[in-house]
Amino acid sequence: MAKQKVAMLTAGGLAPCLSSAVGGLIERYTDIAPEIELVAYKSGFRGLLMDYKIEITQQMREKAHVLHRYGGSPIGNSRVKLTNTADCVKRGLVKEGENPLRVAAERLAADGITILHTIGGDDTNTTAADLAAYLGANGYNLTVVGMPKTVDNDVYPIKQTLGAWTAAEVGARFFDHVSNEQSASPRTLVIHEVMGRHCGWLTAATARAYMQLTKNNEYVDGFMMNQELKNIDGLYLPETHFDMHAEAARLKDIMDRTGFVTLFVSEGACMEEIVAEREAAGEEIKRDAFGHVKLDTINVGNWFQKHFAKLLDADRSMVQKSGYYARSAPANYDDLRLIQSMVDLAVESGLNKISGVTGHDEDQGGRLRTIEFPRIRGGKPFDLSSPWFKEVMDYLGQKYRPIN
Repeated sequence: MAKQKVAMLTAGGLAPCLSSAVGGLIERYTDIAPEIELVAYKSGFRGLLMDYKIEITQQMREKAHVLHRYGGSPIGNSRVKLTNTADCVKRGLVKEGENPLRVAAERLAADGITILHTIGGDDTNTTAADLAAYLGANGYNLTVVGMPKTVDNDVYPIKQTLGAWTAAEVGARFFDHVSNEQSASPRTLVIHEVMGRHCGWLTAATARAYMQLTKNNEYVDGFMMNQELKNIDGLYLPETHFDMHAEAARLKDIMDRTGFVTLFVSEGACMEEIVAEREAAGEEIKRDAFGHVKLDTINVGNWFQKHFAKLLDADRSMVQKSGYYARSAPANYDDLRLIQSMVDLAVESGLNKISGVTGHDEDQGGRLRTIEFPRIRGGKPFDLSSPWFKEVMDYLGQKYRPIN
């Protein structure tokens, strides 16, 4: 039997699971197959192309449990699409005329890697799928097992991606402090922009977590610090459509009565309208290597601020973004349990030469299994029929309709 050698990499944006997933993989292999050599490619597929790697020593194995305490990635991330040759050449990752997939495959072969674990979102795992297909077509025997990471929770057909639960909880704690800005000035509009390009799950889940966090607060009657000040007044997602003027009238009533309004907004909400507005004005919209609109150049929160501040006669308005704070957190208890179950399956699948992405398969009754790479894709919308979402919207008293 050929000698086994395992490599791992993390890629894409951060999520509150990467450090723990890396630690979990090291611990699991050390427990059941301590003879297997472990390496990590630094900064994702970039490190694979550039031959930057970390050899996992015995001391690192013994201390791997420490990684569960931290956010971020202990082996670094990047956004690299191996099938986007022009981008890889432009960034100096490969030379002119080289095929990045071939460069990556030859690096893995030269390093003697037999199992590769990729920890990332849909872009990472579809890139891993491209790599696995290329390797298979060119006779190189490599098992590729992905683990699904994204705070957006928007990967088909996976029920729950790693890090999303934590991001919602931490985003709620972030806004618990920010909400007190309502008391700083009369007629204040506070907008909480939450990550979520195509999917509103995280924004909705953060709103629910915030409501749960603050519902049992104790206040002193007579002061301005009360439940009304801590309330959310509007929730806007990529999957929902709203009438701007009807919403403005509803929110202005709240502003006139209380002196403050709070909105939770997905960073992808109304994105098509905003992009169309910018392009009509002659602006070129920047996109990344995967063809995605660069959301930091769109600034959805500011768009909501510009429109609603005027319509509500706000004297003061602000946009606060919890994204980087939430996605860099260490995994919470629920995510740690999910990570552990996916790590165990990922290692088992790797050793049994089963390639794919671990996750609870929504097309197979929510069973945890290694899902075939061709079935993995991003852009899964939030299910607006979720009972808990209806409870949130009923509490807000907000009318909306699905976009599709």
